[in-house]
Amino acid sequence: MIFSHISDTHLGFVQYHSEERENDMYTAFDQAIDISIKDHVDFVILAGDIFHVPNPSGKAIVVLANALKRLKQNNIDSFFILGEHDISRMRATPVPFVYHNLEFSKYIGNGKPFVYKDVLITGFDKRRKTEIESFEEDFARADVEAKKHQGHKILVLHQGITEINKFAGEINSVDLPKSFTYYAMGHLHEKELKQFSHLGGPLAYPGSIELTSSEGIKETQKGFYQVDISRQEPYPTWIKLDTRPQFSINASIDNISSEVDAISEKIKSLTRKPIIELKVTGEISEPGLVQAQISKLSDLALRCFWRHVSNEQSVGSVFTDKPLKIEDEMYRIAKEILGSTDMANFAINELLPLLSRGNTDEASQAVVDNFARFKKGVEHAAIN
Repeated sequence: MIFSHISDTHLGFVQYHSEERENDMYTAFDQAIDISIKDHVDFVILAGDIFHVPNPSGKAIVVLANALKRLKQNNIDSFFILGEHDISRMRATPVPFVYHNLEFSKYIGNGKPFVYKDVLITGFDKRRKTEIESFEEDFARADVEAKKHQGHKILVLHQGITEINKFAGEINSVDLPKSFTYYAMGHLHEKELKQFSHLGGPLAYPGSIELTSSEGIKETQKGFYQVDISRQEPYPTWIKLDTRPQFSINASIDNISSEVDAISEKIKSLTRKPIIELKVTGEISEPGLVQAQISKLSDLALRCFWRHVSNEQSVGSVFTDKPLKIEDEMYRIAKEILGSTDMANFAINELLPLLSRGNTDEASQAVVDNFARFKKGVEHAAIN
């Protein structure tokens, strides 16, 4: 028996206000589904952040519907939990529930275990830091159920594990129920496969299916896991997807012309126009000279950015004279002003999309609901 473990698809994500980048997410997702069908997997798990925003575009909704329909037509069931990008702070039914109600896919994020073809599957939706303590009882109950089951046991979770990423970590691996044979994780965008001695099986993050604005521009690979559970030990295989190339390249102002020529030669044979970031070192007396060189790449790249960095900054942390991506700069400013990652996420990922579409009533309700959640969290912290 084999299943696909796919996460952080972020359908509907639009980068650089570019339709091509929006379609890149759909193309990567469709690839993952098509490969799963071709390889005759028994089922598919979507481990959260299915959509990029809680109120996705009609196009994103249709892309997911068509993909789930193709799975159904090939007798492949699918199961999903919700990530933070899927959950609205407003009192609204999450959009993915539509697919559950239409029996295109099964929602499993409520923590209730169920058995599918002799496999026990238990899932939990994303919980914010103020809600993490509620996992203790739920995990204990899940562990009891897992111990009773003789076959494979899969835990589906959309949280950061501290031992893997201390900055994005929300829980430790020792907090997880111990008796599962595979831990299907979502939330972290880099692929990771770990075997902890205190857990009953491997813990896997497939990573996001495409680069998002939070990851920057870099040369990397994206994909998902196929997991063979026909034996006693699960055997995860990472499947690479064909995504748009992205390059971040250092160049000295003294030889920028030859550097640009080398880049041009490198990308000529690519089937898809890449995204390029050029980090220029040295003293720039005429910015127009750099722009003239960059313009040579304009027909060969989907997007090409440049920024000036010092020689010291070219290795390690880089200070950007001007924002490379407006989404990142808006998030940085929001976080700096609000002093909170959660509040910045709410402002940029939930409130701003509503206001940009003129949905002022929904935006007002979102602010009210967000304040109520914040107040409840403060009261809970005070009691503790």
